[in-house]
Amino acid sequence: MNTKLHAICESLGRPIDLFATAGQVSDYIGARALLSGLPNVKWLLGDRGDDADWFREE
Repeated sequence: MNTKLHAICESLGRPIDLFATAGQVSDYIGARALLSGLPNVKWLLGDRGDDADWFREE
């Protein structure tokens, strides 16, 4: 078994919020869990696994 660590980091790469899931779980689960913790920013750098219309709209 493995795990994934989903993170929100600031511009210098320091973590703001972390969320762990089982390795076989979709990346959308981690993205949705961290969505409420996103700070108000002008841009966001994300992974292909977080590329969904609902995520970009939020």
